[in-house]
Amino acid sequence: MEEPLIELKDIYKIYHMGSEEVRASDGVSLTICRGEFVAIVGKSGSGKSTLMNIIGALDVPTSGEYYLGGEDVSHMSDNQLAEIRNKMIGFIFQQYNLLPKLNLLENVELPLLYAGLGASERKERAMASLERVGLKEKWKNLPSQLSGGQQQRVSIARALAGSPSLILADEPTGALDSRTSREVLDFLKQLNREGNTIVMITHDNSIAMEARRVVRVFDGKINFDGDVNEYSAIL
Repeated sequence: MEEPLIELKDIYKIYHMGSEEVRASDGVSLTICRGEFVAIVGKSGSGKSTLMNIIGALDVPTSGEYYLGGEDVSHMSDNQLAEIRNKMIGFIFQQYNLLPKLNLLENVELPLLYAGLGASERKERAMASLERVGLKEKWKNLPSQLSGGQQQRVSIARALAGSPSLILADEPTGALDSRTSREVLDFLKQLNREGNTIVMITHDNSIAMEARRVVRVFDGKINFDGDVNEYSAIL
């Protein structure tokens, strides 16, 4: 049996809007093992973003348990969550979230700076990370000097720099044209083949089909969890 990296047990996230109770996560249980490539798919308002925030240690559940790499994350303070995010999770966002006044090297170094690494090790790791995404030669460039696809590759380099246990990609192709989307998805697949665990959040079934396993969320619950081939059969 492969080792679980993510274990969600009976997760509820409940919001109160006036007198109404909204169950953004409604009893979700999910296990993701190391080395998997999983797409979490759902329409807007389905609860997939809530699930992503909990998996990404950006939020804690109202009730239930969440273990990341065997550590119970469900009751951590904000500072503890920040430490877990920095140590264990590499984020790839739809809007890249690069700092415009920093060059590519400095952008990729940021999580390593927060992790307290020394200057020479930061530079070495960041350059190696840029090399992996084919942008080592452009390390002095500012984000504005790159295409959208290149900027997304820089954000992938930043996610990889700290050697995270989990790469969490939130709509990673949302701001890209179809050809560039293809490049980014192929790169995520390559990272998965190299042993990286990837969880990708998307509203788009065609993007979800690029993963190996699909988890579909509807009204705060998981209503499908299976192999990508099984998923394609029901679409």
